[in-house]
Amino acid sequence: MTRIVAGDAGGLSIAVPDSGTRPTSDRVREAIFSTLDSMFDFDDARVVDLFAGSGALGLEALSRGASDVTLVDKSPAAVGLCAANGRIVAAACEATGRSVSVHSLPQSVDAFLAHAAQREFDLVFLDPPYDLDNGALERSLGLVASMVHDDAVIVVERSSRDAEPSWPLPFIVERVKTYGETTVYFLEVEATA
Repeated sequence: MTRIVAGDAGGLSIAVPDSGTRPTSDRVREAIFSTLDSMFDFDDARVVDLFAGSGALGLEALSRGASDVTLVDKSPAAVGLCAANGRIVAAACEATGRSVSVHSLPQSVDAFLAHAAQREFDLVFLDPPYDLDNGALERSLGLVASMVHDDAVIVVERSSRDAEPSWPLPFIVERVKTYGETTVYFLEVEATA
């Protein structure tokens, strides 16, 4: 189990997959959202959590004010947990009078990205398995570029042992934070003249 750190569902426990995923620790998730609080407005945000696992990153954003969260994972077990966790967090948010929606999609990230260009997101989480090579991550980010607007923030979680990826345009690194074995990159869309 892990917990939602803050917001409408703060303190609620959510389930994590038994194996096959590396959930973001509560400590790292809290640090990610502390950084995001200074650079992003969660109110009514549209969020996608790619390689969602338990959905904890996307659902934390929902708890903090996002209105629409899409959780994508290729593992049927993980998607089942995302759906169950989504119902728990959505109920807590709706109990405060907010209208929210959570979508749990049983797809590979590549399949989702290939068909999601017509959607636009404000916040994107990419927390792939640490063994996903930088080339594959960079290809995924290239597809993410068509799904975000100019004010979007993209959060990428990687092993601290890995070299920094080459960030495809239009993304630029706004901040980098390292927490033990985890490095988190906060990307923004480069302003055009």
